[in-house]
Amino acid sequence: MTILYLHGLESKLSDEKKAVLQNHGNVVAPDLDYYKNPDIFEFLIELHKEHHFDVVMGSSMGGFMSYYFANKMKVPALLFNPALPHRPVHQDIPNLELEDASPYLQFALGGKDDVIEANNTLKWLAENRNDATNFQLAIHSEMTHRIPKSIFEIEVLEFFRKLQLI
Repeated sequence: MTILYLHGLESKLSDEKKAVLQNHGNVVAPDLDYYKNPDIFEFLIELHKEHHFDVVMGSSMGGFMSYYFANKMKVPALLFNPALPHRPVHQDIPNLELEDASPYLQFALGGKDDVIEANNTLKWLAENRNDATNFQLAIHSEMTHRIPKSIFEIEVLEFFRKLQLI
């Protein structure tokens, strides 16, 4: 299993969260500069040619990129507070066609996230969801924009459990 992890706008994958992911496979977590490189999606496509990612995960801006990557490449994704309703920096992303559909998307939203509010993400999903994609959504009532390791572990375990059923 090869896992692509995409960090948020001004963050990186912590060593403790990387260790959680390494229990499930090989982790590739590129250092991305969303501000300076509007072509990160194309970079990810090239990286995919090299690594053949089985799944993608991301947080915030990385969740935004993971959403588009998962649908274009038709791989499952775990998205933490994805910046879908708005994005703070411009990124060139592809238009998604009806056939561009991930088999499974799992969303973990923070009930107390004041950066990307869960209600805005829910509204965006209601307006943009592809009916061909199965998805699961969890709103963690006490979670803010930062994902505690305990919730990260729960969501990762649930994600890989669900993948065994698909």
